[in-house]
Amino acid sequence: MDTVSDNPLKRFSSFWLGLILFGAFGVLCLVLGPYLTAEKQDPAYRAAADKRLAVKAEMEAAQAESLKVDPVTVFAKTGAELLSVTPGAVRDNAQVVPGSARAEVLAAAPSETVEIVENDPNAAIDPAVMEAGKGQYILCQACHGPNGEGVPNLAPPLAGSEWVNGPVVNLIRIQLRGLMGPITVKGTEYTFAAPMVAQAFQTDEQVAAVLTYVRNSFGNKASAVTPDQVKALRGEVGKPPLTVEDLIPPTPQP
Repeated sequence: MDTVSDNPLKRFSSFWLGLILFGAFGVLCLVLGPYLTAEKQDPAYRAAADKRLAVKAEMEAAQAESLKVDPVTVFAKTGAELLSVTPGAVRDNAQVVPGSARAEVLAAAPSETVEIVENDPNAAIDPAVMEAGKGQYILCQACHGPNGEGVPNLAPPLAGSEWVNGPVVNLIRIQLRGLMGPITVKGTEYTFAAPMVAQAFQTDEQVAAVLTYVRNSFGNKASAVTPDQVKALRGEVGKPPLTVEDLIPPTPQP
């Protein structure tokens, strides 16, 4: 027998060392647990999670119901409906296919001159709008960061950005049409690996809320955006992504 490896004192000390480490790990989990789960307690996070669960439940229920029907009957009915439909023109410019004839017509059409009156930047902002905007910002933070700090080689920062705090018409148009780089933000030029995709699928209220949230978070302070301002620029939808040359130059931030 190997008397060295079977040393009782060594086995005894190893047992207690393992017990101490296990206990320390448990204490660490208790201490860090609230911080690790803080995001999940956030109302915006919970609202988004509940929405995903509701959609998932609806899809599962619809799938379960469809499995009760004979596939042959389903295919026959679907085929008959498709054959009976007469193709029509695209009515929603947000669904225009890039490079299509409709896209070329929209690209060639001059942009309408729409005057957007800025709201008072010192006016109180509805907390409900800020909360709704925070929920919508979940779609933005993958590129711009959870705190608007930006992501290198992907998207510029929103925190302290002269564009965010500048003319509101710029942000609305970018949201509806997307943006192609390069663009200089806070003295640094950013060239996107891919253009920012238009978010025209959002309602006027959603666009207004998320832009209001961004313009009044991360150290930014600017006027709120209203659904009526967004609605006035809906004619931009379907046009090619914007470039810096299409925007109103903002005033540099101090």
